[in-house]
Amino acid sequence: MTARIYQRPKNAMQSGKALLDQWILEFAPAEARRAEPLMGWAGSGDTQAQVTLKFASQAEAQAYADKHGIDAVVHATPPRRLKLQAYADNFR
Repeated sequence: MTARIYQRPKNAMQSGKALLDQWILEFAPAEARRAEPLMGWAGSGDTQAQVTLKFASQAEAQAYADKHGIDAVVHATPPRRLKLQAYADNFR
């Protein structure tokens, strides 16, 4: 069972920074999705793909994965770059 640990990215449509300090542990899909014959919806028998665990820190998420024998890959958070400019720069 493999998983990935990452920090929640900032939503591009909102300026708020709520929930950005959470770390997420998501399991990798164990089997491919397939079309269900009656309705045509995509689905699989893998129930772990529906599980998302939230932690306060990266260390807590890594400790949980180690305790339960989960091979976890930590994705580093890219640095946030602010583009500081004045309103008058829009009219240059």
